[in-house]
Amino acid sequence: MGGDPAGRLGRVSDNDIPESPGSPFRHEPTERDEAPQFVLPLVVHIEKDDPPARTDALETAARAVLVMLTDERSLGDGEWAEVMRLWQDARIRKVVRRARGGEWRRAAALPGITVTGDAAEVRVFPPVPLDGWPKELAKLQVSGTELDDPRPPAPAPAEGPVLWLSPDLDMSAGKAMAQAGHGAQLAWWDLPEGERKAWQAAGFPLSVRTAGAARWRELTASGLPTVRDAGFTEIAPGSCTVVADHPALRR
Repeated sequence: MGGDPAGRLGRVSDNDIPESPGSPFRHEPTERDEAPQFVLPLVVHIEKDDPPARTDALETAARAVLVMLTDERSLGDGEWAEVMRLWQDARIRKVVRRARGGEWRRAAALPGITVTGDAAEVRVFPPVPLDGWPKELAKLQVSGTELDDPRPPAPAPAEGPVLWLSPDLDMSAGKAMAQAGHGAQLAWWDLPEGERKAWQAAGFPLSVRTAGAARWRELTASGLPTVRDAGFTEIAPGSCTVVADHPALRR
């Protein structure tokens, strides 16, 4: 489970999309649509009077996906391994919901992993069937998750992993959190084993930033892992949302 379980995903970009029929993010029908469909739930803790910064929440969500992928319960004969395999054999869906107060406490009591950022808290849960959400999560709001950065984020470290968001798309915070998680997952699948171990040992440091227009054009033509959204919510099918940039993937 450390990599692509089906062995057929690889990079997804404007240049090589025709050669990636098994991509989990293509909007055209594929064999993945014939498999049982699961979704990876993420819940962000948002108290009305003390919400986290948007970039902090996006980065924390991306790290939460990586932590779930590498948790021992998701691997081998772990208790979550089978459902993780089923999820990755179908579309790689992620849905972000928000919770506060008692809602957050009830969600935190369910099996899962809470990942923290500077102030953000995101809990990630084992995948569930599309129509089989636990009641504690099903009642949580998914739309309208809006967060702001009180000040512009600092420039991303030049030698660190960066998940670059498209400058052309207006996504809610919840949608952007899911897309950042997709980008982190594609980067993880593409990394050599040694680089994976080093990234995991360091605690999955990463940055999420919005690319400038010129930089975005370079990134989408670079061959780096790129997320093309399936178009289920908010944006048009096939939209490029995130490019995953990691030092080991530039070589």
